[in-house]
Amino acid sequence: MPGDNTRLLAVATFIGLMSGILNIIFRTTVHFVEEVLFKGGKEFLQIDQGGMHLLLLPLIPMIGMVLLIPLSLLFPGEVNGYGFTKFLRKVNLEGGYLRARTIFLKIISTALTIGTGNSAGVEGPIAQIGGAMGSQVGQFFRVSGNRMKLYIAAGCAGGIAGMFNAPIAGIFFAAEIVLLGTYEISSFSALITASAISTVVTRSYFGEASLFVIPQYSVVNHFLELPLYVLLAVITGFVAVFHTKVFYYIRDFYHNLKIPQQLKPITGALIVGTIGIMYPQVMGDGYHFIETVLYGSEMNKLLIALIFLKIFATAVTLGSGGAGGVFAPALFIGTMVGGCFGSFVHKLFPDITAGPGAYASVGIGAFLAASTHAPLTAIFLLFEMTGNYQIIVPAMLASIIGTVVATKLNEDSIDTVDFSREGINIHEGREVAIMKSLRVGLAITEDINFISEQANINQLLLTFSESKGGFYFPVINETGKMTGIVSMTDVKNIIHRDSQERSEQTVGSICHRDIIMLTPDDTLYRAMQLFDIKGIEEIPVVESQESPWVLGMLKRRSVISAYNREVLKKGISEKVGSIRVSDQLQ
Repeated sequence: MPGDNTRLLAVATFIGLMSGILNIIFRTTVHFVEEVLFKGGKEFLQIDQGGMHLLLLPLIPMIGMVLLIPLSLLFPGEVNGYGFTKFLRKVNLEGGYLRARTIFLKIISTALTIGTGNSAGVEGPIAQIGGAMGSQVGQFFRVSGNRMKLYIAAGCAGGIAGMFNAPIAGIFFAAEIVLLGTYEISSFSALITASAISTVVTRSYFGEASLFVIPQYSVVNHFLELPLYVLLAVITGFVAVFHTKVFYYIRDFYHNLKIPQQLKPITGALIVGTIGIMYPQVMGDGYHFIETVLYGSEMNKLLIALIFLKIFATAVTLGSGGAGGVFAPALFIGTMVGGCFGSFVHKLFPDITAGPGAYASVGIGAFLAASTHAPLTAIFLLFEMTGNYQIIVPAMLASIIGTVVATKLNEDSIDTVDFSREGINIHEGREVAIMKSLRVGLAITEDINFISEQANINQLLLTFSESKGGFYFPVINETGKMTGIVSMTDVKNIIHRDSQERSEQTVGSICHRDIIMLTPDDTLYRAMQLFDIKGIEEIPVVESQESPWVLGMLKRRSVISAYNREVLKKGISEKVGSIRVSDQLQ
């Protein structure tokens, strides 16, 4: 019988093979839609003739969004918008059970969006396509937990590796972004295998060329020029945060817009198409214009405009409900930022700086790292595209600094904003996320005994003897508000005194006034932190910190029980979901 490692490598090989094949199908579909609808549409409408014909350009991206309507009606919530955040949720918080139809839906919806000129990228969708394939393999073998996540990550690695002809970048994309940096060294074998096999498959069909070619550049003067790359990284960090803010502002705007859901992508396509009349570079993935800038064309005013227009166009496309990712737009924006900066410094210091194309190349890595908070992915992607050891030094520096600056300004990457809005730190893992999703109000014990601070010790002892397992009692004042807490430990030193002496001493004189309290809206995660820090078993729950009316007591065992119930509920839901998916496949 083959060992576990052998089985893992065999499965990873299959996932890599399928990721490569799906990559070919996906890219071919996008190209087909682009040729038929975008280029064919421009020819049919005679848009290239200019003049009044240019005003017809918005019709093409709008047609793509109209064709998206049947899919969005048949599969609500699975087609429209930027889906990578939902994908991360399913992988890291919900067991990784992805439906087989995700593969089909992502291929068609993304092809209709990008192929008709809307501003989005193919890299997020291809990662989801590969990940869905990995999930299907995991469901077939009935794996769960970390092994399911690993299969999905292997599919993502294969998808990205095949798309960019960059196997190392595919590995780190899966490790940094999909697995959120929580991977183990042992998991690398699966990621490496899937990434390598997928690259071999796509190279056999498309050849060894990347999606776009980055020219060879070198640093003219390391001592004098590296500070300029550092400055570029700082600027890139600011622009990346601006990009994230604009992206979610426009998405929220569309979410609150009171028009039919299916019409929203059409309005977004109209806006993008209108921008494209004057600035056609923002349409689609923009890879052709990226190459123009990488080869050193100096167009400062145009590049500055394209930075902000691409940010806006991408936010409108995905925020309104178009399908696609933000990876390609990030590469485009980074190229424009770097090219603009490079043109400026090269005019100022022509003898000590490389040409604008070198800075545009570094800008790709810096902006991608800053917007995704994944510097290793950006560094290795740029290195595999250039194969240039000289330019990789400033690229490494800029990617790290850009990420640090962006993180300081905004803790969230473009993929994690939704989680933070829900109070979830997705990097902490599924268990912590579940604890943070549950509130104290669900687990408190309402059957409690109070004790007045004016009561005497004899009355306190009577309360303890009549309690059903409670060892801590809230102490309240004459208005009913909590002023302290008393425990059995507090009376041990005076329990030996005679009854008369005990009757003369009040509870208020021995209770602890420096107390910790929880409210019903606090999370169980915070409660467990307090249990561990204070070394106690019960915490009083009050209406609010300002109005400490006691509502109940929270016990450590109640927190554990609530967590176990939630895990069981999610497990049953996932199991039912996997059975339904299996039934659909049969």
